[in-house]
This record gives sequence, C-alpha cells and structure tokens, in this order.
Amino acid sequence: MIRKEDIAMIGQFAKPHGIKGELTFITNYNGLFENADDPYVVCEMDGIWVPFFVESFRTKSTSSLLVKLEGVNDETTAKKFTNRSVYYPADALPEEDGNESWTRFIGYLLTDEVLGEIGTVADVDESTANIVFRVDDQGKERLIPIAAEMICSIDERNRHITVSLPEGILDLN
Repeated sequence: MIRKEDIAMIGQFAKPHGIKGELTFITNYNGLFENADDPYVVCEMDGIWVPFFVESFRTKSTSSLLVKLEGVNDETTAKKFTNRSVYYPADALPEEDGNESWTRFIGYLLTDEVLGEIGTVADVDESTANIVFRVDDQGKERLIPIAAEMICSIDERNRHITVSLPEGILDLN
C-alpha cells in the first residue's frame, strides 16, 4: 500500500500529446527516470494512491517530459490524467543539483520556530527573484516570501519544513 508520507510531489501531467497515450509532464527534476530500473509515478485516483509504470519518456523542454505510461495507449485514457498531480517515492528522488525548483515543497507542512504551524504549501511563485510560498492556513491563503536562509530544517520523509520567519511577516497577509 502506498502512503502519502512515502511519496513527494514532483510535478503535474498537463495534457495528452498525440493520440497514442503520451502525456506532457511538467517537472523541475532533471534525470528523474534515467537511473531507475522500473520507474513509476503515483497519482491519486478516486482517493487511492495508484502507481503507474513509466513505459518510456523523452525530453520536451527544460521543464517538461513526454511520458508514456503502461496501459495508457490512447488519447481518451490519457485525458484522465490531465492536470493531475504526480508523485514519486521520496527516497528515490535525485540528489539536489542547486538549481532545483522550490515547487518540490508543494504539499509540505510549513512551521515557524516561534509561531508554530502555519499551514500547507499550496503553490510556489518563482516568477521573480523573490520566491513566494502560497500557504493554505485552514482555508486562508497566506503569501510568504521565502529564502534559503530562513529554512531551519527540511524533513523530506514527513514532508515538513521548519522556518524562522522575520517578525511581523504574517501580519502582512
């Protein structure tokens, strides 16, 4: 059985590519499937974590791959994966290369050393030099500018980030 705490979000299927079941997969992980013996991804389907083995893949751009999953052989079946979040075993993620995207923290619980639990990282805005976490705080969206210096610890297995936020930053939301 696949457990949420054993997987990490690595990207999203955008849309089918062609008519033979290939999918456009948006990710910021380089070399994700290259050294895996039997690579697979995990998607939530009807509330259940389901593994899908990668039959083949090829680079489309610097942030996307074209992926063919076993058993997905036509455009109709591929459409069921459109806009679906894609997960990968957390212990099999490639080592950080220094240029890795902050989006890998989507789904992580964010906690401040002083203030305690803030919420879950719902999205990351990397469009400017200032990285902003969009955090879901019990239904309220908080925009939190983040920098590497603010991060105290990252627990990959439990998908948890502890930060030291500047005083008053949460009052801006």
